[in-house]
Amino acid sequence: MSKKEETVKTTKGKETTAKKATTPKPKKEPEDWIEEILPKQTKPKPKPKPKPQKTKTEDLSDIAVNQIPGVGPAVAEKLISSGYITLAAVAHASPIELAEHCEIGEQTAKRLISASRSQIGIGFQNAKELLKARNKLIKIPTGSKSLDTLLAGGIETSSLTEFSGEFRTGKTQICFQLCVMTAMEKKLGGLESGVIYIDTEGTFRPERIVQICNRFNAPTEEVLSRINVGRAYNSDHQMVLVLESPKFIKEGNVKLMIIDSLTSHFRAEFTGRGSLLERQQKLNKYLHQLLRLAEVYDIAVVATNQVLSKPDVLYGETVFPIGGHIVAHSCTTRVFLRKSKGEKRIARVIDSPHIPEIETVFMIGQDGILDVNGS
Repeated sequence: MSKKEETVKTTKGKETTAKKATTPKPKKEPEDWIEEILPKQTKPKPKPKPKPQKTKTEDLSDIAVNQIPGVGPAVAEKLISSGYITLAAVAHASPIELAEHCEIGEQTAKRLISASRSQIGIGFQNAKELLKARNKLIKIPTGSKSLDTLLAGGIETSSLTEFSGEFRTGKTQICFQLCVMTAMEKKLGGLESGVIYIDTEGTFRPERIVQICNRFNAPTEEVLSRINVGRAYNSDHQMVLVLESPKFIKEGNVKLMIIDSLTSHFRAEFTGRGSLLERQQKLNKYLHQLLRLAEVYDIAVVATNQVLSKPDVLYGETVFPIGGHIVAHSCTTRVFLRKSKGEKRIARVIDSPHIPEIETVFMIGQDGILDVNGS
């Protein structure tokens, strides 16, 4: 036998010995040999769920002004004391307006507005996403099925709704009932939210709120405690109350602001054709403040409006809401009220971007606004 063959045998012998020395491996289950071929599949660690991105509406109400890059405590205090308590409030303001209200330079105001807009992402929005956002809007019921049907579900938030008409047509009564529907508990059909009521004519009556609460079996004290009433004594004071309202909106979870009435002080203070231009400019500024407030804080703004008669008109309507085209262009939805037989009233939508020009009938009773069939 050659040396090479001896070497092979010796090697084989060693291999045999080594195999005997090792303990026999247990038979592998089918899963075991699969694991040898494939890499061991361990359960991946659950990835931390990404924090849900805030929607545009949440951003508008939650981000504070002290998060604007470069804003110091002194400037932040000026912004908050002037009613600009969120980034969106600053982003929607104009530089001249911000500089005037907060007593800061116009260049500083421009930088603050630019920084706010870039941080919350004001820009173009896809129509599909916009439709989803609109479907989530809160609609405040009026307590009357006929009026809710007329308004496509109720008073819409993030918009300005106007109720105009002659005296005793139900403008203030609708406002009283909206206060109750917003403030009372959710289990009773309300929103359980706060209300801001700016009274320019001295017509707010808490006794009327109590009567309507009794109709819905709502706790009177809770409802009254959620309604914040501000008595405006002139047009300037009326505008100041709107600037001070963001504090109440944030603290009291306000979802409804009522101005009763919109043009009373403007009509009394600016008389004659010589002051008409000044009145319209001031009224236009006030309306844009209300619109901005509604959009920034996602609240419903309801304003009542007086009317004037034009006896020289021979055909068609002879009664028109005050404010002319300025009010007509600024209001999102306009409802005109007129009297009918007895306690019946007729409400007609005269302008709206999503509601056709239709009308309905309702009644004014001791329990508030009612349907004609008494419900």
